[in-house]
Amino acid sequence: MLNTLFTHRSIRKYRPDPVDESLLSRILEAGTRASTTGNMQVYSMVVTSSGELRKQLWEIHFKQNMVLEAPVHITFCADLNRFETWCRQRKAEPGYRNFLWFINAAADALLASQNVCLAAEDNGLGICYLGTAIYNADRIIELLGLPGGVIPVAAIVMGYPAEDPGLTDRLPLEAVVHREKYGEYTSSRIDELYREKESLESTARLLEINKKETLAQVFTDIRYTRPDNELFSEKYLELLRKQGFI
Repeated sequence: MLNTLFTHRSIRKYRPDPVDESLLSRILEAGTRASTTGNMQVYSMVVTSSGELRKQLWEIHFKQNMVLEAPVHITFCADLNRFETWCRQRKAEPGYRNFLWFINAAADALLASQNVCLAAEDNGLGICYLGTAIYNADRIIELLGLPGGVIPVAAIVMGYPAEDPGLTDRLPLEAVVHREKYGEYTSSRIDELYREKESLESTARLLEINKKETLAQVFTDIRYTRPDNELFSEKYLELLRKQGFI
């Protein structure tokens, strides 16, 4: 499993071979072994294998073809509904429809998702994380029939790889690890930490394609713009209200 951590890569092309149900169940069970707030497991995993539903999810996830190709799609949801229902059936009145418990439930769901990804890769499957699950969460809620107290926080596709891409670059360890207290990111330290990423051939290609001077501009001006960030933030906040989290 440790080796799997160091060989992870995002797979965007898949063979049509189905994932055996017993293997899939075992991988999902690995998800349930993740750490969880208070051992409450306030999350759900919605597994979608239907071709018709995956076609609709493809539309929702900005028509990324891996959603059509991969035989398994899993939506990870913050889920207070199940736990609250249990509480009420056991003569206990829950008080979890608030932002604190959205954070707890989202953390539960993301921890479970990482276990699922690791178990899948450990068994020769490929995965790709879909951050778009929160961009169009309203449409996912409608498509998957998610009730109040349930909201998507992440999604993945899963299947047998039809490609063998190289490892994606990562910042050096010292970029993300702080010892004892949070350290200052001085101008010189930023230059040092991002030097390798900025000098990659892939970065040079991105700058040429997008006609930008720096890699940072690709992120701020092309990939994740302020107007989009504000639009989707408002959409998600409204969904949190609608689903009863705030």
